[in-house]
Amino acid sequence: MKTALSHEAHAREEICRVGASLFQRGYVHATAGNISVRLEDGYLITPTDACLGFLDPATLARLDAQGRQLSGAPASKTLALHTAIYGAATRFDPGTACVIHSHSSHCVALSLKCGQPELLAALTPYFVMKVGRVPLIGYRRPGAAATAEEVAQLIAHYGASGRPIRAVMLQRLGPNVWHDTPGATMAVLEELEETARLALSAAGACEPLTEAQIDELRRAFGARW
Repeated sequence: MKTALSHEAHAREEICRVGASLFQRGYVHATAGNISVRLEDGYLITPTDACLGFLDPATLARLDAQGRQLSGAPASKTLALHTAIYGAATRFDPGTACVIHSHSSHCVALSLKCGQPELLAALTPYFVMKVGRVPLIGYRRPGAAATAEEVAQLIAHYGASGRPIRAVMLQRLGPNVWHDTPGATMAVLEELEETARLALSAAGACEPLTEAQIDELRRAFGARW
């Protein structure tokens, strides 16, 4: 049985493993992006201006349940957004325990062109099943408090309508995705970025799946579209 201490040690290693993987494959660059994990009594989050490719488990920011820093390097300036996501998402997905923010190129490029309230239509079955709807949030400066408030409101809105979400897109900045583990959260980001790449590379308009096809995914796989 894992103790709280061993769970935290594992979370630190997983944050660094996932950060290095994302950096090596180009999902994040320079000092862009951040990762957090929710613990029983607080949070871990990557430091401000840290490169996700070269994280040190010992210097990750450790915070208490109220978001006050206890140890480590100074926390990412997006901490308020991460804690807002946990506060809203756990109402509908109690196991939500990791948030990743990246500046993934295809998602950002698509957000520059998208004039719709959601970044992507239901283009592929795995996007519908693994990601779901991705509300697009208009540009504000990085770390703006109003963004955290809007994200929490959107999570509550979609959840109350029976369509819980796992991602939002910050226009010109990048996606925020969440799930129960760093590995599962990374998989959501990968599927989202791949779908954005397909949407940008497809010639002409992309026809989404029909409502009947989406309903089949709901019935067969529990898709939450």
